[in-house]
Amino acid sequence: MRYHKVAQFHHNQREMAAIRVLSRKLPTFASIFFQTLTRNPSIHRISFLNLKPYTPPKPSTVFVAQFHDGRPRGPLWRGKKLIGKEALFVILGLKRLKEDDEKLEKFVKTHVFRLLKLDMLAVIGELERQEETALAIKMFEVIQKQEWYQPDVFMYKDLIVSLAKSKRMDEAMGLWEKMKKENLFPDSQTYTEVIRGFLRDGCPADAMNVYEDMLKSPDPPEELPFRVLLKGLLPHPLLRNKVKKDFEELFPEKHAYDPPEEIFGRWL
Repeated sequence: MRYHKVAQFHHNQREMAAIRVLSRKLPTFASIFFQTLTRNPSIHRISFLNLKPYTPPKPSTVFVAQFHDGRPRGPLWRGKKLIGKEALFVILGLKRLKEDDEKLEKFVKTHVFRLLKLDMLAVIGELERQEETALAIKMFEVIQKQEWYQPDVFMYKDLIVSLAKSKRMDEAMGLWEKMKKENLFPDSQTYTEVIRGFLRDGCPADAMNVYEDMLKSPDPPEELPFRVLLKGLLPHPLLRNKVKKDFEELFPEKHAYDPPEEIFGRWL
């Protein structure tokens, strides 16, 4: 019995020594602890020597949902962060001066020609997207004078399609001729939009000229330009019959729809 009392005494002495060491580094904690110890003597039986080391909890996977921040995002300047400062400055300058030819030419010489290749491509792409077709054509003329320029059918295509949709067929055909001089051939979409543009302007003869050019293209024709012609040439049965015959020969599995006679008359 005496042995157990002595062991308990030494055990308590070690605990008190540990508390004193801790109190030197954490005085506030020690003060609170001693106050609690005096109120509840049973706490002195807690052994600091048997405390387990603290292990931080394992990090859990947190899924953060991506939500719209509520700020307005209009169609203008889509992808603006991808446009460099120099390119952005040129776009704004071209749009600001587009009504003054003299100032516009001066701005082109002093700022546009100094752009790097990627900035020039960014400028023409953004001008086309904003439907600033006249400025895009001027930018294209600058690009054509660069040493790194190579004939690109896609640049011509975008500009021709934009002009055709804007009903500026003379300018569209001007680029069309320049494209042919560079041994480039339009794709099906370009043929379709130019044919649709001439039909919309009431020029079926010009539409047929483009159609004949399409038949001579090294790429096989697609169905869509024929469909556009067959619909647009309803008031011109002779031209329509020719296109219909070519369509049935090239696409024998397809059917060319003829509208009912009671709606459009017997001239079909």
